[in-house]
Amino acid sequence: MNRVVVLGSLNTDIVITTNRLPEIGETIIGENINYMIGGKGANQAVAASRFGGEVTMLGKLGDDTFGQKVLKHLAEENLDLTYLDVEKNMFTGIASIFKLPTDNCITVVPGANELVSEDYIDSVASIIEESQVLLTQLEIPVKSVKKGLILAKEKGVKTILNPAPFVPEVVELIQWVDYITPNETEFMSICGQKFADDSELEQAMVSWSQAHKETQLIVTRGELGTSFVHSGEVVTVKSISVEVVDTTGAGDTFNGILAVELSKGTRLDLAIKRAGIGASLSVQKLGAQTGMPSETEINQRMNQK
Repeated sequence: MNRVVVLGSLNTDIVITTNRLPEIGETIIGENINYMIGGKGANQAVAASRFGGEVTMLGKLGDDTFGQKVLKHLAEENLDLTYLDVEKNMFTGIASIFKLPTDNCITVVPGANELVSEDYIDSVASIIEESQVLLTQLEIPVKSVKKGLILAKEKGVKTILNPAPFVPEVVELIQWVDYITPNETEFMSICGQKFADDSELEQAMVSWSQAHKETQLIVTRGELGTSFVHSGEVVTVKSISVEVVDTTGAGDTFNGILAVELSKGTRLDLAIKRAGIGASLSVQKLGAQTGMPSETEINQRMNQK
């Protein structure tokens, strides 16, 4: 069995659709509101499960109404929730998302996600060590992410770090990471520099990869596709053209599918291509998980010329 373990956050997303953000002190009228299941961890786990992966979700929820709804929803997505904890007298993480005509901005209140401790990682060590891939992000405490990565690495489990949201401590985690998947902005933060053009970005990718030979760098670049370094050169897998409705969750879709492909031993360029197609398909509907495609949908698009 090719098991993927996702260690990360679980949230309720409150999505407000509006033409613009209010100025300080200003009140404006929004257009719509939706309540959706989110959190980068939960999103990536759902993407992986829909792509046919055997997926275990690790993390914490509050004992509130939102937490109950998250549990019900994830159970319907065929995730293994055996090791998911519910914290008493704590609220489930909340993400307030303002969806604008061309982009979105997000404020996250971690809630129970902040209680994913090193002791909790110890309690779920066995399932991490028995998996093929550990996928994690940075919406839970960095110390716990680090402990999970170390446990996995020591047992030969492939590790994927999606360094989002970026925190400076990322540099301390890299030695236990097999695959790191920043977007362009996150990669600039990792490097501590801005890139004037694509050429500078690609030069930085090659230099970074030479300095971190044990970690495969994969940079997601939105409509431009996904770039990775192979044999000292940058290879870019182009994205497919779709009508964009909501970009929330595209990166999470990419990471979830990539994790499943790597658990099966798929060649990297093909894994990235499938993950990129999945990410592109996911932006055609509102909400992080709503548009996440199935394995059949991705394979159908793969076969189109």
